[in-house]
Amino acid sequence: MNITWIDWLIVAASILICFVPALFYAKRSSESTSEFFASGRSVPWWLAGLSMVATTFSSDTPNWVTEQVRKYGVAGNWQWWAFVLTGIATVFFFARLWRRSGVMTDLEFYEQRYSGAPASMVRGFRAVYLGLFFNCFIMGTVTLAACKIANILFGMPAWQTILVCGVLNVVFAAHSGLWGVLIIDMVQFFIKMTAVFAAAWFSLKEVGQRLVGKADAGAGLQALVSALASKQVVTATGSEPVMSGLDGRGQPILDVMPNFAMSDLALMIFILPIAISWWANWYPGAEPGGGSYIAQRMLASKSEKDSLGGTLFFNLAHYVLRPWPWIITALCSIIIYPDLASIKAAFPKADASLIGHDSAFPAMLMFLPTGFVGLMIGGLIAANSSTILTHLNWGSSYLVHDFYRRFVRTDASEGHYVSVGRVCTVLLYVVASVLSLFMTSAQQAFQVLLSIGAGTGLIYIARWFWWRVSAWCEIVAMAVSLVTSLVVPLLLPKAGFAEVTIVQVALTTVAWLVTAFVGPQTDRATLIAFYRKVKPVGPGWSAIRSAAGVSDAEVTRENHFGASFLGWISGCALIWSSLFAIGNFLYAAGDPGRLRSAWILTAICVVSGITLLQVTRRLWNRV
Repeated sequence: MNITWIDWLIVAASILICFVPALFYAKRSSESTSEFFASGRSVPWWLAGLSMVATTFSSDTPNWVTEQVRKYGVAGNWQWWAFVLTGIATVFFFARLWRRSGVMTDLEFYEQRYSGAPASMVRGFRAVYLGLFFNCFIMGTVTLAACKIANILFGMPAWQTILVCGVLNVVFAAHSGLWGVLIIDMVQFFIKMTAVFAAAWFSLKEVGQRLVGKADAGAGLQALVSALASKQVVTATGSEPVMSGLDGRGQPILDVMPNFAMSDLALMIFILPIAISWWANWYPGAEPGGGSYIAQRMLASKSEKDSLGGTLFFNLAHYVLRPWPWIITALCSIIIYPDLASIKAAFPKADASLIGHDSAFPAMLMFLPTGFVGLMIGGLIAANSSTILTHLNWGSSYLVHDFYRRFVRTDASEGHYVSVGRVCTVLLYVVASVLSLFMTSAQQAFQVLLSIGAGTGLIYIARWFWWRVSAWCEIVAMAVSLVTSLVVPLLLPKAGFAEVTIVQVALTTVAWLVTAFVGPQTDRATLIAFYRKVKPVGPGWSAIRSAAGVSDAEVTRENHFGASFLGWISGCALIWSSLFAIGNFLYAAGDPGRLRSAWILTAICVVSGITLLQVTRRLWNRV
């Protein structure tokens, strides 16, 4: 890539704007672990929401979306669009419960909800399991994406990228705590959004130049849609898909719904996510019942109102604002680089082992002009940093607050725990960097994470609504999920990822449900104390609610379940209708017949939006 001094100046300005303000929060973050890991529980809703959406916009996200579009068409995005159901459920059913619990981390919740040694064991185990293994695995995928991008754009080997990103991220994460992470996230969100819109715009100009001889984004969009409207992706014998005309054997590239005639593909990219994955699988950022860094932001919010508002803003921005710039760039890449061989030919000096369909996104950045190159580099640095910074702070909060402070050294000063947190920050990045060297693609990592957590998701919802869910249920669910992720693929060698996941979910769910009825139960006094503090809704708490002396009227007043359910339905309808309305308006540039669908979806968007606004106002005024 041809990078001028103007670009480097913009890169430097982007880094300074993002990171310098965070330096001023070091003293405040050093005061206590509450400040370092939870920002003193005083974060406003808009800052919490911006931080959530910035965190989930990592350097691997546009790479992953590009890979799905190139391999499965636009419909491949249902693998994450289905998690709208989870995200909006967290907004209306769980955000206020988390904030009401008053814990510092979502793992501290275990010793509030459960009792005895099993509760402590689950808390300690998950502190290491999630804070170290899962967390480093996720950071490894983000680091892998950064290595691929840097290798394509600059020819940098992986170790150099890891070193540069490590110095930048570790220093600030260890220095400024969660306050610094939040401020950095806020600025990075706007830089990243500007950069991805620029990538889509100039990708369309390049397509216009190649297809119709006119370097114009509007002409490029029209030509792009016309060229791909009659094309589909067909899975070849190997792992690389091929593109052909429409003949009923493949997935139409532009369709947002899968071709159900291709049963295996439809099962993987749509049926499994929409029917099972959103409630059954634990995945960071889209956890059933809320959790990980999403819970961290909710717990750091200054009120239940801010917790609800921040999580709602996150979901709207996450699923509506961001997808189409990525998708348009991915569609353009199919025209410019129709297969992996074309990417390799365009970048002969790139490491062949790092080239995959996810490499097409950084490959498209070659068409950015001077100035926008610097903005994109700054945006990619921001995308990498916002995610890594959050995971470093979140992971160290688990290791320090939920393991070290709880089980190793219980009587040290706040300053000591903050120092240990900073040491953990460094160690986490080192482990993540090593893991990144053994990964091949974002899709591979995505499926591994879903596989390991398959079947555990329902328990993280049920524990809020049913007193019988115990620490032993969680222990059994984690153990069975981990074992089945290793054993089921061996027992069913010809089964695809979707079939294996369904079997895993069934076995794990049956195992923990049996444990709920026959295993040791949570101490009744603990359940009563938890209920008096959190006041969850549902018939699953009837006996405990009566013993706690909490009236049905009080529970109804605290939870507004009917309004919350309506908010969940209208929120999902708003996100999906607006997402697909935008897509159809874009497609209408080359296919005017799409306008009718676009206006119908817009009408649904307006109705669901008005309903959501009314529900949110009602809940906002009552919390």
